[in-house]
Amino acid sequence: MQARSENAAGKVFQVDRPSGLISGARQVASPHCDARPAGTGIDLLVIHGISLPPGEFGGAWIEQLFLGTLPTDAHPYFATLRGLRVSAHLLIRRDGELLQFVPFLKRAWHAGESVFQGRVTCNDFSIGIELEGCDDVPYTEAQYAMLTAVSRALMSAYTGIAPERIVGHSDVAPGRKTDPGPAFDWVHFRARLA
Repeated sequence: MQARSENAAGKVFQVDRPSGLISGARQVASPHCDARPAGTGIDLLVIHGISLPPGEFGGAWIEQLFLGTLPTDAHPYFATLRGLRVSAHLLIRRDGELLQFVPFLKRAWHAGESVFQGRVTCNDFSIGIELEGCDDVPYTEAQYAMLTAVSRALMSAYTGIAPERIVGHSDVAPGRKTDPGPAFDWVHFRARLA
C-alpha cells in the first residue's frame, strides 16, 4: 500500500508501507534504531529542531551524528555528544532537502524520555522528523512546504496520525526539550496542512 502527497513544487511523495520508506528522500541508513514493540501502531508525529554546532546550518554534522560517525574532536560542542546514539526517521534541511535515516516500521531514537496523553516512551509509537534549525531562528518556507507534504503522506499511510497528533519535541518532553522552539510557526504550519 502506498500513500501519496504532493508539495508546493508538485513533487509527489509516496509512503510504501511494506518497506517503511518514503519516495523522494535521500536514503541514509542509521544504525540507531530497533524494532517497535509487537502490535504497536504508529499514531504520533514528533517535530524536532537540530543544528550542529548549535545555531550553525549546513555540512554533514547532523548526518554523522545520526550515523554514529560524528568526530567529537572537530568542534568543542561535539565533545558533549560523545557516545550519544540518536536518530530520526526524517531530516528536512534548510533548503527543503529530505533525508530518511530510519524506515517508519522501525523505532528511531529521537524523543528519549517522553510522554503523550499518558503514554510513555513515545519512540514506540511515533515518527520523528528533524528540521535543520534552532529555537530562535525562523524555519524556511522550503521546510514548511516539505514538512506539509511529508506530513500529509504520513497521515494517509498511518491513519492514526491526525493533525492534533502532530506535536513538538517540547510537548512530549516538557522541561527537558524546547524544540522546535518559538521560531517554529505552528499556526502557519497547521494552516498549510489544512
